[in-house]
Amino acid sequence: MNSASGVVVAGFIPLLDCAPLVAAAEKGFALDEGIDLTLVRETSWANIRDRLVVGHFDAAHMLGPMAVASTLGIGHLQVAMAAPMSLGLGGNAITVSLPLWETMQAAGAQEGASPQVQGRALRQVVNERERTGKPPLTFAMVYPFSCHNYELRYWLAACGIDPDRDVRLIVLPPPLLVDALREGQVDGFCVGEPWNSLAVAVGVGCILVATTAIWRLSPEKVLGLRREWTHRFPERTAALVRAIFRAGQWCQRAENHEELARLLSEQRYVGAPAHILLRGLSGKLPLAPGGEPRAVPDFYLPSRQTATFPWASHALWFYSQMVRWKQIEHSAASLAAVRETYRPDLYRSALAPLNITAPSLDMKVEGAPGAPDGFFDDRAFDPDQFESYLQQAL
Repeated sequence: MNSASGVVVAGFIPLLDCAPLVAAAEKGFALDEGIDLTLVRETSWANIRDRLVVGHFDAAHMLGPMAVASTLGIGHLQVAMAAPMSLGLGGNAITVSLPLWETMQAAGAQEGASPQVQGRALRQVVNERERTGKPPLTFAMVYPFSCHNYELRYWLAACGIDPDRDVRLIVLPPPLLVDALREGQVDGFCVGEPWNSLAVAVGVGCILVATTAIWRLSPEKVLGLRREWTHRFPERTAALVRAIFRAGQWCQRAENHEELARLLSEQRYVGAPAHILLRGLSGKLPLAPGGEPRAVPDFYLPSRQTATFPWASHALWFYSQMVRWKQIEHSAASLAAVRETYRPDLYRSALAPLNITAPSLDMKVEGAPGAPDGFFDDRAFDPDQFESYLQQAL
């Protein structure tokens, strides 16, 4: 054990993108860095938040926007968080019930179609329900401060559907969503894998659109730490980042996917069948019951495309959506606090011993013309033009 040695207790939610944490613990990457990594499975994001805030957890598999919200004190205690790395890109999708899918097909939806095509069909269904006096459709997402909520809202709004007026949005933990869809309690949901594929496999849902089609190379989870913890344990923080970085590289390699799927399928981790988990790892997903697998480009990236770099521009985009959807009022103080939550400086210093070339900039234009990332409506987010972007969004 080196000078960074120590026990680190990390909470996680049973999702595909907890894979780097599982690999770090199971494949020896954590021990190589002197970290005794103990993983604790939780059911809901609220539990992850609470247990990290009060110190039951040292670290967490955390929603990127949750780290921002905690730092800002929105909806809960105000505790400054640090996100020294991302845990990957993508991995989410929007899934709808079979009855809704059949209605949408009649309105022009097609299996594997673009977000624009699917959105137009959904808007027709929403408008018809309103015209005939039927209740709004109910869509679930996993947490108010989540990429899922903001991606779902962004897509709905861009397609002419007001997410606060035309549909009903509710929060449910990821492991409960398939059952809620089966019972007819929700008409659709936005969640990470494997829960979309599981809904297809058990014959209760169709994957409408992968969120990587809404925002290519979209950010997701981060390694969430209390800021004071990083100050008390700087060497342990760096060692943890290195361990998870190396684990993410291992997870990215296709030759490791079968072993990784078997690990994740254990009940103490995700607990879904390995062959279902392989769908998300490979990016080849059947979209409807009985359908053939379809390749979804860059569906889930635990390492490629600087997937683990904590771009401050990601945090600022999340904040823009918090303001847009009236979760917080914009202020210069809040903007400054958001910038301090994502910590590319910690990422660079931690990986320096590995001779990793990290991006030299902390922020970038999200969805810049010609860039590999991008939003489906071709709007770009320039963090240096934050006020202008916000005015257009509002």
